[in-house]
Amino acid sequence: MTILVFSLVLLAAALHAIWNAVIKGTGDKTIAIGLVALGHMVLGLIGAAFLPLPDIRVIPFIIASTIIHWGYYYGLTTAYRFGDLSLIYPVARGISPVIVAFFAFFWIDERLTLFELGGVLLISTGILFLGLRSFFNEKSIRALIFALTTGILIAAYSVTDGFGVRLTENPLSYISWLFIAEGFVVFYIFGRFRLRLLKSSISEISLGFLAGVFSTVAYGLALYAKSIAPLGIVTALRETSVIIATLIGVIWFKEKPIGYRIGAASIVFCGIVFLAL
Repeated sequence: MTILVFSLVLLAAALHAIWNAVIKGTGDKTIAIGLVALGHMVLGLIGAAFLPLPDIRVIPFIIASTIIHWGYYYGLTTAYRFGDLSLIYPVARGISPVIVAFFAFFWIDERLTLFELGGVLLISTGILFLGLRSFFNEKSIRALIFALTTGILIAAYSVTDGFGVRLTENPLSYISWLFIAEGFVVFYIFGRFRLRLLKSSISEISLGFLAGVFSTVAYGLALYAKSIAPLGIVTALRETSVIIATLIGVIWFKEKPIGYRIGAASIVFCGIVFLAL
């Protein structure tokens, strides 16, 4: 892996953690997620202008992924409403590769190696440590439940998109139209909550839209890196976002206990690395 690819993947990880921090830090998380979806849609339209139409066979996958993303956005915003960034992000991002690994094992008989089993164990341990702290706070229990739900939905759209992009000769076309389909999220949120949108400040609107751009660029950079570098290494390096998000939580949002959360997130990250490599 070259220094350039290494830097691009780290940038993708940082951008992903940052846009989640924006959602956590904003007052109206519903409007913020609508703005994120708007950022996706705008860049999707720009991409579609230069790319061929996706194969008709992938349309059901785009529809299914769009529906799953609706649930994902709801779970994410609700989780951040109840819980800290340094709790929600590692749990949601950590549980999804475990689910995908077990999905592959039971559905397509993809056997787990000892390394992968070790990764599953590490991720589960890290999430357990984070979860144990939540049982002392009723609000954090709800946050943990929604974080786990969000992780399940991340796994669901990851598997759906994984099948979808394999059915088309141009994965970028699939992704562009997937982002365009998020226009349904935009129109729903802005139509139903238009008064709340009008009350939002210019800075809040700009920040939310910028978060959507960050999210899109992060996805694109990770996809590009996977096309020219070993998939496992890129995936593992990409998940440094777990550590970055935790550091943002404990430093910027003053979430505590600091050492405990960083330690638990580090265990989750190590488990993801084991799964990826």
